[in-house]
Amino acid sequence: MVLRTAGSVLVVFLWSVAVVLGQNGWSVTYSTQSICTLKGSTVDLSCFIRYPSWHKVKTTFWFTKKYDVENYVNLRNDPNYKGRVMYRSDKTNGHILTITDLRERDSAEYKFRFITDQTGEKYSGYPGVTLSVTELQVKVTTTWWSTTLTCSTTCTLTGNPTYTWYRNSKIVQGASSPSYTVYFKTEDSFYCAAKGINSNAVSVEGHSYFHVTYTHQRICTLKGTSVDISCSYTYPSGHTVSEINWYTKGKLNEASQILSPGYGGRVEYLGNMQSDSILRITDLTEEDSAEYKIRFRTDQTTWEPTFPGTTLTVTGLQVKVTPATVTEGQNVTLTCSTTCTLSDISNPTYIWYKSGHVTTKSTSLFLNPVSSEDAGRYSCSVEGHEDLPLLKRLSLSHVRMCDPSPVVFFS
Repeated sequence: MVLRTAGSVLVVFLWSVAVVLGQNGWSVTYSTQSICTLKGSTVDLSCFIRYPSWHKVKTTFWFTKKYDVENYVNLRNDPNYKGRVMYRSDKTNGHILTITDLRERDSAEYKFRFITDQTGEKYSGYPGVTLSVTELQVKVTTTWWSTTLTCSTTCTLTGNPTYTWYRNSKIVQGASSPSYTVYFKTEDSFYCAAKGINSNAVSVEGHSYFHVTYTHQRICTLKGTSVDISCSYTYPSGHTVSEINWYTKGKLNEASQILSPGYGGRVEYLGNMQSDSILRITDLTEEDSAEYKIRFRTDQTTWEPTFPGTTLTVTGLQVKVTPATVTEGQNVTLTCSTTCTLSDISNPTYIWYKSGHVTTKSTSLFLNPVSSEDAGRYSCSVEGHEDLPLLKRLSLSHVRMCDPSPVVFFS
């Protein structure tokens, strides 16, 4: 078993035994039968295939949906997984599916299918791997003398991870136990984390005291667009909110920056101010990528929550070429790439241009195949955002980049 963490990404990779046997030497062996992991993390599902030695595998894919007898939906072509899946294989007939930025709707049974060069010879591994995606939630249990906080999930996390408890963003307990007990009343906020993924934050006073809930923990959006970062909050009865401020958390030794309405002509505050607030930023740049938080002042006190806010990532579009080195007569695949998975555009439509003219509109971010006979200048954009500003020019072997996304030129 291997667990690896990158930032707030939890990767679960398991080696246990779950075998699906076929007849006449055909089989799919999955590394595990079930996995429970966290929303926002990354997971690897793996299997090993067996087939007659005189066959050669031509096509492999993972799937969760089957609409008809031979109508399987390759995860690569499923818009719900766009830009979030990757296939890998090795020389020992091992095959790995990687899914990033997991959502709760990704919970499903994942199966592997392969097709050989012999007519009609194909095989699917049933049953597959059951993936359950859950979110960390803090549940509060109060007695007359203490309050117990429990880091809860809807299924038992695979790998028995260690839970870490934070009080005002400082670690107060790191142990295998998902529970933490407080024996005193306090205005501090608490939250838990497992392998880099944070839960919601609570006060031991419950919702009768100050509490902020951010609508989104992370947002990925395009350079040049606008974004709404929102939250709701509660506070003790008898208080009246008199002032709201959004700010970016300071980076390294930098001080926090207050984003007052009208700041730089790009910031606006929306909402009723008494229970919810929205920070709208227009004409986004990559420098706007940061963690955004709120603090407010009532007629009795000033309160600044210490738990995580909303992390905004602003990305541009780039055309990537596979393989990277293009030779004459070789087919390549073009990918309309971003540095993160767009979260504010549901099922985006990608527009491909050749020599400045629209050639394709599709929900697929791939243009494939492109050959030397299709020589021209290629670029891409997202429908509704065709007029984004010029991105940084890049230069690769046989490749030239420019607007509206970097442009690929085959000579």
